[in-house]
Amino acid sequence: MALAQTVRRRQLGAELRRLREAKGLSAEEVSQSLPKWGVSKISRMENAKVAVREKEVAELLEFYDADPELTKVLLEVTRNAAKRGWWQSYREVLTPRLSDLIALEAEASEIKLYETFFIPGLFQTADYARAVITHLGNPALGVDAQVEVRMARQSILTRPNPPEVWAVVCESALRARVGAAGVMSGQLERLASLTRLPNVNIQVMPIEAAVHPGMDGAFTVINFPHQSDLDVVLVPTAASSLWIEDRSDVGRYKAIFQKVTAEAMSLEKSFEFITDLKDRLTTT
Repeated sequence: MALAQTVRRRQLGAELRRLREAKGLSAEEVSQSLPKWGVSKISRMENAKVAVREKEVAELLEFYDADPELTKVLLEVTRNAAKRGWWQSYREVLTPRLSDLIALEAEASEIKLYETFFIPGLFQTADYARAVITHLGNPALGVDAQVEVRMARQSILTRPNPPEVWAVVCESALRARVGAAGVMSGQLERLASLTRLPNVNIQVMPIEAAVHPGMDGAFTVINFPHQSDLDVVLVPTAASSLWIEDRSDVGRYKAIFQKVTAEAMSLEKSFEFITDLKDRLTTT
């Protein structure tokens, strides 16, 4: 089976290539200095075509005179890539995109979400997730297993040293009729309760908001501790999803998120909006 080109493996390869080029070295020159490293092996590693061991990465980082902080981060990335995550038990129901997303969420220090039509997966109740997966997902892969995965992802919210999650959710997603009676009121209750976590912030983008850059569509910015160069953005599309890894493009999405938060309701007004809407659904 071909090796999957995960986001992290691609980034590791790109960093190693950048370090080599910064030293003014060709792959042939590295191979001449490090006999165990053939040109093809260097190429495969830099192009994410082969899994790598921590010892191998450490050898290259030392040869390239990488600074200690970057060395620490890249070795940690290598170790994490080799670990078996809980989600691998569900590999039969996971797409490569979702597998990458879960792995990156597990490493993240900060997650910034802008969602237009759905409640973010990290915040969904099981009933809401089941309704969405049944009607818009791939039921043939097993609805129950997919719901289990979505619920298990949410454990990062309450783990020790959890990531800070800041979400802006469009009002239309809160007003959508998803599932049977009671599903949305339960989902809104879940959102309200999540705002009580110290690491979770939820804002509502009102329908009457002025034109803003978030209107281009949903996206997720995933930040990591110590090394912002490894931050990534996920942009979902109808057919698949796009991972954005270029530093300047990631920076652009970070700026967009700042503008989106400025246009959304304040945290306090958002909480009031969510609870008021929940109360109206509960009494009807």
